[in-house]
Amino acid sequence: MRVLVACEFSQVVCKAFRERGHEAYSCDILPTEGNPEWHIQDDVLKHLDDGWDLMIAHPPCTYLSRAGIRWIINNIERQELCRQAANFFNALLNTPISRIVVENPLQHRFAREYIRKPDQRIEPYMFGHKERKNTYLWLKNLPLLNPTTLLWDIDPPFFTDKRGHHHYWVDKLNNGHERSRTFTGIAQGMATQWG
Repeated sequence: MRVLVACEFSQVVCKAFRERGHEAYSCDILPTEGNPEWHIQDDVLKHLDDGWDLMIAHPPCTYLSRAGIRWIINNIERQELCRQAANFFNALLNTPISRIVVENPLQHRFAREYIRKPDQRIEPYMFGHKERKNTYLWLKNLPLLNPTTLLWDIDPPFFTDKRGHHHYWVDKLNNGHERSRTFTGIAQGMATQWG
């Protein structure tokens, strides 16, 4: 099966499908951290008609995520960037590839004006990780992703800094690229169930 992993530089999902014998490629405007032979460094919109059987897309959430709502309110420029991000999201979701999943965090109310409701919510702890991170999936011609290894006894999803303030665990990560990285357990679940 030919698999396109859109907006992925890490190749976590791409490798999971490759390990199962699929012809998988990541595509991002950034260079890959993995095997460059399996990476298309370009605008993914130019490659949607290249004969894919499945696309897993991770569009940027900077202007869509609920975490950014405070920057959008009363900011016309950011609202326009939100519309552009929503158009890109919908271009991926509505492309004529037969099976599609688009992944993103919970979106704020402005983004939800342009994007339909998600089909499923998953968490890393459902796939063998000790973290919580709400991840939403928009599916086209694919079944829901079933949990593989549920961890019930996990620590709270925050850490406490030296001053006693609580922070969500992803705040420890240096940048958005690190926070957006797909967990290997989720990637393995996708490859096993949808591959």
